[in-house]
Amino acid sequence: MDAEPNSTVPPDSAPRKPVADLLADAGLRPTRQRLALGELLFGQSGDRHVTAERLYEEALAANLSVSLATVYNALHQFTQVGLLREIAVDGARVYFDTNTADHHHFLLEDDGELYDIAGANVSVSDLPQPPDGLRVARVDVVVRLRRA
Repeated sequence: MDAEPNSTVPPDSAPRKPVADLLADAGLRPTRQRLALGELLFGQSGDRHVTAERLYEEALAANLSVSLATVYNALHQFTQVGLLREIAVDGARVYFDTNTADHHHFLLEDDGELYDIAGANVSVSDLPQPPDGLRVARVDVVVRLRRA
């Protein structure tokens, strides 16, 4: 592996599409709750890594009337249509990433923050052959860090 902790993918500098357009282009009906959660996720500059719980807290802080179940449903719907990428870091924590390009992650275990690593900075070799009829869809590398 050739990645250094500071070799993160730079934030997306291009202006983002309006959330209503993102949802419509993905085939999702722009409901009030999807639009509001989409604004929290995609309305900011740069890419984000959020858990459902963190997004729910942000929604409450923004005075949005949504349940945690609604947040989970929206995150999974956004993932199914390719607007988000799901990153499972262990059995209990799942992050949703607005950067759907090929890349990997540093996980700072002390505070649970994820940081992008450019896909070209990680080399994975000698993957096992998948069973007949199956193919490797993607390889996610999570490099766990602790403060020194």
